[in-house]
Formats: sequence, C-alpha cells, structure tokens
Amino acid sequence: MKRENFQSRLGFLLVSAGCAIGIGNVWKFPYVTGENGGGVFVLFYLLFLIIMGVPVLTMELAVGRASRKSAVLGYKALEKPGSKWHIHGWFCVIGCYLLMMYYTTVSGWMLGYFFKFAGGAFSGLEGGEAIDGVFNAMLADPAEMAMWMVITVLAGFFVCSFGLQKGLERITKVMMIGLLVLIVVLAVHSLTLEGAMEGVKFYLLPDFQRASEVGLGNVITAAMNQSFFTLSLGIAAMEIFGSYMSKDHTLTGEAVRICGLDTFVALMSGLIIFPACFSFHVETTQGPPLIFMTLPRVFVNMAGGRLWGTLFFLFMTFASFSTVIAVFENLLASCIDNFGWSRKKSVVINCVFVLIASLPCLLGYNVLSGFHPILGKDVLDSEDFLVSNLLLPLGSLVYLLFCVSKWGWGYDKYLEEANTGTGLKMSRSRVLKFYLQFILPILILIILIMGL
Repeated sequence: MKRENFQSRLGFLLVSAGCAIGIGNVWKFPYVTGENGGGVFVLFYLLFLIIMGVPVLTMELAVGRASRKSAVLGYKALEKPGSKWHIHGWFCVIGCYLLMMYYTTVSGWMLGYFFKFAGGAFSGLEGGEAIDGVFNAMLADPAEMAMWMVITVLAGFFVCSFGLQKGLERITKVMMIGLLVLIVVLAVHSLTLEGAMEGVKFYLLPDFQRASEVGLGNVITAAMNQSFFTLSLGIAAMEIFGSYMSKDHTLTGEAVRICGLDTFVALMSGLIIFPACFSFHVETTQGPPLIFMTLPRVFVNMAGGRLWGTLFFLFMTFASFSTVIAVFENLLASCIDNFGWSRKKSVVINCVFVLIASLPCLLGYNVLSGFHPILGKDVLDSEDFLVSNLLLPLGSLVYLLFCVSKWGWGYDKYLEEANTGTGLKMSRSRVLKFYLQFILPILILIILIMGL
C-alpha cells in the first residue's frame, strides 16, 4: 500500500506544530512561568529548547522519514538484525493511548468553556466563588463532561477518517491559522489593559533575585522539564509525521521551524495571561486552576469580557484539538501498519476504544473521586504522571540512544538522514557528537529522575 504524503510543506509544519502545540503551551507554560518567578525561567526555557528539544525532535523525525513507517515498523526497518529496539515502538503506541485517555477530557473542558462564555454563562457572576463554582459544577457532573469528551473524540476520528491530506492536513491548516490569528488579537488586547506593563515586566525581564527566592536550581529544572515536554517527544507522536515527509528539506531546519511555532504560541499565551492578571490584580502562581478559575474572573471584569473569554477558549479548543487529531492519526497509522487494517476499520475500533478508555478520567472527579491509583493522585494526574514523567523522558532517551549509538541505527546514518535536503544542517563536529552521545543522555536522565 502506498504511503500517504503531506500535500505541502506548510501542511507538514502546521500539523507537526499543531501536535506539539497543545495544553502544555497555553495552560502549563504560563502557570509554571508564574510559579518560577517569570523572566529567568523563560530565559532557561528557550536555552533548553535549543540544546535538548531540537536535537531529539530531529531524531524522532529521522526515524520516521528514513523508515517511512509508524513506530514499531520504523524501528524494525532501521535496527540491526536480531536487536530489540522495536519493542519501544509498542510502548510509544501505549503512550499515545494513555495520553488520549485524559487529554480528550481536558480538551472537552476547553470546548465546554467556549460554549459557556459564548452562551453568557458567566454574565452577571461577580464574585470569585461563583466563577469557581462553574468549573466545580462541571467536574461534579459526569453527564456534562462525557458530552464534551464524546464530541471531541467523534470529531477527531471523523477528521482522521478522510485520510492525511483531505482530513488531518486540511483541517489543521485552517485551525492553526485561526489559532495564530486569535493569539495575536488576544495578546494585543491584553497589552492595551491598564497596568499591563507590570505583567510584561514580570514575564519577560529576568530578575535573578526573584528566581533565587524560588531557588535557581528549581527554576532551571522546571525550565528543562517544560522545554522537553512541550514538544511531546518520546512516544512517536512526531515520528509519524516524519514518515509522511518529503526529503526536500533538512530535518534540523524543519525541527527549528516547529520549535519556533511552538515557542511563539507559548510566549504569546503568556502575553495574553500575565498582563491581564496583573491588570486585575489576580495571582499568577495559582498552578493548574489558572485557566478555568483565575482567567474567567479576569474576563468577567473586563470590558467586552464575554467576547474575549469566548475567543480565548476558542483558541484553547483549537490548541488542544490539533493535538488530539495528530495523536489519533498516529494510532490509526499504527493499526494500519501493524495489523493491515483499512483506515475505516481502524477508525471504528479506535474510536470505540478511546471512548471507553477515556471514562475513568472523566469519572475521577465525581463517581470515582475516592480512587487514587498512583501516589495518592487522582485518575487524570495518575495518567499524566505515567506519560509525562515516565514514557516521554524514557522514550526520548531510547530514540536518542538508537540514533547515536553503534548498537542502534548509528550516528552517521542518523546524521546523513537529518542533513538530507536543503536548509540548516547538523554540524559534523566531534563536539556535537560528544554532546549528543554523552551529555544529552545525562540531561534526559536528570529529567527522568527529577520527575520520579
């Protein structure tokens, strides 16, 4: 069966960036920045993105492009006879399913809030208690959460049922362009608010004294974590798009562009959130509730808040849904490649499976609220722990070792694949080789140990 390809380079870049751009950028990035004292964190984040994110992204894309296959068969095509690297491919598939078991619920929350703001559910709510109550009421209602989750899953598989070009690429292009326009409009609006500049200073001017209050070591570790997780590396979510790529452009150049888009969205979401929070004297260190409790308070008090809240959650819906359909595509490709199923059969089976597998997370806030499977964490946090703290760093380490060690695919073959095409090339220097073979694995190990 002929492998599908992207129709255009723009399609590849927007779909890959869409996979990377998700809740991590627009939800996690601002609150982690807030918790870690602002500017200094952003500085280290950008540094680690260049020295860790870009190289591992080129490796995942290289395995995909060289093999033209999804995770398991990709390893099989490139590994030495008798070696067992392809076992990691199955862990990638499990990782993608695990990610979707909770991501579909959170994506549903974004969609739910978009309709709440559009429908005026927050109009007339003054106090913080009433606004927090909207989110708590949603969590307590399994039927409402199930409705938003089911819409997300059905819409996602519906898009993917049309194939790569007609489904994923066509819809993601529209959504991503919409997302980029929305984010600029929202950021410009935030910057015009009274007192907004205080937020910008906190966010973008490095203040080492403030960072030392949090602990510089903590700030650096948090920045390392965030720069690493923002690209969703390690579970073959990016590898699959490598397998659909043309050989016209170097992987380093494309990886830098994907990171650039991803970072642009993360930085701009901070420019939406920090000026608005400072303008309305709202704490930015509130952690995960920032999006669903803190920001609605800001929108409610803002002139035209209903419109701005609606646009913000439309942007959040696009950001999360672009990741959902990208990972669904990966799951479908894995089933088509490994089991020889048709796309139609893969869509039906995966859709049913994901709908059922998403239920524990959604019930974890109501019916199963007493169930804490891992380290006393609720269902969503337990599933996220397995993906973010185990499968992503471990998977990235496996991809790295596969590409740079003589027991795997081999450094020279990886470098040749990465440098095929026009554009930015990886240096052939011994310094880079030493860094990729010895220092980068240690950095990833640090992330893994800190996460555990």
